[in-house]
Amino acid sequence: MRAIVQETYGPPEVLHLAEVERPALEPDRVLVRVRAAGVNPADWHAMRAEPWFARLIFGLRRPKNPVRGIDFAGIVEEVGSNRTELDVGDAVLGGHEGSFAEYVAAKSVVPKPDSLTFEQAGGIAVAGCTALQAVRDKGKLQSGQRVLVNGAAGGVGAFAVQIAKALGGQVTGVCSARNVELVRSLGADAVIDYSAQDFTQTGPYDLVVDCVGNRSANAVRRTLTRRGTLVLVGGDGRISGLVVPILLNVFVPQRLVSFIAKVGPEDLQTLADLAAAGTLTVHVDRTYPLEETPEAIRYLETRHARGKVVVTVA
Repeated sequence: MRAIVQETYGPPEVLHLAEVERPALEPDRVLVRVRAAGVNPADWHAMRAEPWFARLIFGLRRPKNPVRGIDFAGIVEEVGSNRTELDVGDAVLGGHEGSFAEYVAAKSVVPKPDSLTFEQAGGIAVAGCTALQAVRDKGKLQSGQRVLVNGAAGGVGAFAVQIAKALGGQVTGVCSARNVELVRSLGADAVIDYSAQDFTQTGPYDLVVDCVGNRSANAVRRTLTRRGTLVLVGGDGRISGLVVPILLNVFVPQRLVSFIAKVGPEDLQTLADLAAAGTLTVHVDRTYPLEETPEAIRYLETRHARGKVVVTVA
């Protein structure tokens, strides 16, 4: 099968189209013929092995798994003997390493809502699960609480705005001037153009979901209520982004949380249900054919994508 692979770490140029073996189907997995695969910051972190400690996960000298990609949507080709809920020919979405390819064999797979295109469904897994866990699980948002999403027009941020609204939050989104209307269309009650107003001078908020990490945790903390929560899901990948929240929790009454999301079938089904109900929409900024995956990642690295960037597989 065709797939986007890398033999070494580096910029998008290390990625290339190659013929590789189709993944083996294990009893608890589903083989999916990929139609679309979303691009995420996790892909460029794996591609570059940045931050440095990422090599402990991806491989010290070279990638353990040379095929990039996690998100996907497509058609079931084969079903493992332990999977009874899906049939060959079903349209599905999910998440599993190695999705920039014609086929992926995955555990975390759920039916695709009819209301979503493959391109939309293919961009849900990582960003959607991250937003859901940030708002619902780590942020513990309750109906009526005030929440601010920094980076509200990005992949995670766009989902976070909609999920926070679905949970009854009063949502303020932070974005650039060109994305104000987009964020409003996602349901935000208020939108801050960061070029015109410093969001750290606003508030107080019960929850801040920071998808950018362009301000210090201490500066963002000042926007919180006394018992508010700051959830860090973005930033520059420095280890300080993981350590600082833990240290600050010892000294401040607010709760600061940094986490790495897990893609699982229960959360995927929740997201699919929200999409089927019309509560969650997926804004696709750009699509690229499989052979242009390096360009898709290069565009995402500019941090100016609106919603999702998606690779399509013929």
